[in-house]
Amino acid sequence: MIRIAVVLRPVTTALALGLCLAAGGCAGAISGLSIATTTPSGTTEQIPVELSKPDGSGPFPAVVIMHDCSGLGPRSSGAPGRWAKELVGRGYVVILPDSFTTRGHPDGVCTDASRSRDDVSPARRVRDAYAALAYLRTLSYVDGARVGLMGGSHGGSSTLTSMIAPESDSDLLARERRAGFAAAVALYPGCVASRRTWSSAGAYRPVAPLLILIGEKDDWTPAEPCRRLAEAAQQAGYPLTIKIYPGAYHSFDSHAPVRYVAARVNANAPGGRGATTGGDPAAWADSIREVTAFFGRYLR
Repeated sequence: MIRIAVVLRPVTTALALGLCLAAGGCAGAISGLSIATTTPSGTTEQIPVELSKPDGSGPFPAVVIMHDCSGLGPRSSGAPGRWAKELVGRGYVVILPDSFTTRGHPDGVCTDASRSRDDVSPARRVRDAYAALAYLRTLSYVDGARVGLMGGSHGGSSTLTSMIAPESDSDLLARERRAGFAAAVALYPGCVASRRTWSSAGAYRPVAPLLILIGEKDDWTPAEPCRRLAEAAQQAGYPLTIKIYPGAYHSFDSHAPVRYVAARVNANAPGGRGATTGGDPAAWADSIREVTAFFGRYLR
């Protein structure tokens, strides 16, 4: 496996990676590079990413992973990295956009209730997801027609928001969505609609097949709204499925033990604070099977 922790900058990136691969692989990081995304006002900004690829020249299917509220910095939950390792080992290129560090939240927003959270909201991160997709499609070793999206928690909500089918050409990234991700997985996302997501569109309508995996005991992003969302989408004929893990909490794919942290921002808790997270070995093992089977069906 070749793992490249990079900040990718257009034009120079393809040359840099080409030289790296021609030399037999990249043992360390490529620095001074970035991908371009856009702000809500339409201006361009650069954000870091982490990129991993299997050995070989491809073309490989690929997955964009959206990190959770802990980000990709020193306080990261580690879950995005665990998924990247699993998927690269199964023949996928993986890219992880860092939506937080350059926007003033290197330690994440799990306990930060300030107004600045809006600067890295799931609605804002839709642009990051599609910027990562556009970048992957410039790589000779990626099959641009076989790219999936996934994320957990804040990244799961970002995944749901990114996968909403456009109602008209005036919708955000309408053209990119229609020719966008081939499939998506949302791990323990927030499934309650808001004014910035799908509240005005009736039943949630994904632009491509979507799978939700969530724990029955999740007290941060409860399973019941996700069950209702999936049921309504299915009744309307949309390709959305859900699996709820009995006894599992939020972040069931974590390697950390179950614990309650009172400082976590939680709209579903009395007083708006406090949530339980922790790994569930059975749910983690099954989620690997579910995700690889799902992506194997739609990206292979």
